[in-house]
Amino acid sequence: MTQVDFIHVQKFLSGVDYPATKEQLVEHAGKKGADEQAMQALRRLPEKEYDGPNGISKELAKS
Repeated sequence: MTQVDFIHVQKFLSGVDYPATKEQLVEHAGKKGADEQAMQALRRLPEKEYDGPNGISKELAKS
C-alpha cells in the first residue's frame, strides 16, 4: 500500500483511542463512513493491538 493510500485510510481513523485492536480500528472506520477500499485495507491488518498511526502505516506498507 502506498503512502497516499495510508493517508486515505487514516482519514477514517481520526479520533480513535490508542492503543486499539484491529477490530476496534475497523469498527471505528466504519462508523466514520470509510469506503470499501479503506475497510479492505484495515481488514488485512494482522490481529494485534496498535499503539498509533505509525504501527498501522508499517503494517499497511507490508500488505
